[in-house]
Amino acid sequence: MTSTGDGVFRSSTATISDALDRLGRDGSLLGIAPLAEGQRFQGRAYTVRYVAAGDPPGTVGDYLDAVEPGQVVVLDNGGRLDATVWGDILTAMAHTKGIAATVIDGVNRDVAKALELGYPVYSRGRFMRTGKDRVEVVAEQVPVTIGGVKVSPGDLLVGDDDGVVRIPRDIEDEVFRLATEIDEREDAILSAVLSGVSITEARAAQGYHTLQRKGR
Repeated sequence: MTSTGDGVFRSSTATISDALDRLGRDGSLLGIAPLAEGQRFQGRAYTVRYVAAGDPPGTVGDYLDAVEPGQVVVLDNGGRLDATVWGDILTAMAHTKGIAATVIDGVNRDVAKALELGYPVYSRGRFMRTGKDRVEVVAEQVPVTIGGVKVSPGDLLVGDDDGVVRIPRDIEDEVFRLATEIDEREDAILSAVLSGVSITEARAAQGYHTLQRKGR
């Protein structure tokens, strides 16, 4: 369920994605998956954008000093799979600082440390080769693209076993409301079918097939 009282989304990313569909807004980060199952996070984006390293090459960035507890590190490495931008030092520091999670359009390494600490990392996969001298930070706290979705600094991100969704600031309250409605209707369907009502009847009673439809 979703709680609007404390500002915390308790709905699944699947439900939030349906709510975003209702509003006609993109938000589901394609191809970005959790390193480990059973984790969940919510926080506001601190964005970093990478480009191919120049000559001489720049650095992979010391941005983590500026990230606040509860924020989500969002790294746009252009979907590169051949050079990582996150490893064990950053994982340990982020965990100690109370950073909510790291989301990468690219890959990460040193996964044993993240698994040991239970620190949430969401990316396109794992690979051991360093990004140093291959990529460099070109900007911080600018709009980036992650999994085909534009993420701006301060956008709300929610992650769980299904992946990550982005909720723009201008529709947060509406997404709260719609996610709550969808959860309640799906709970009613489940309760009905478990009590013996046919799934056809239960779904029809709650408008299941249009719960995500834009303009409904």
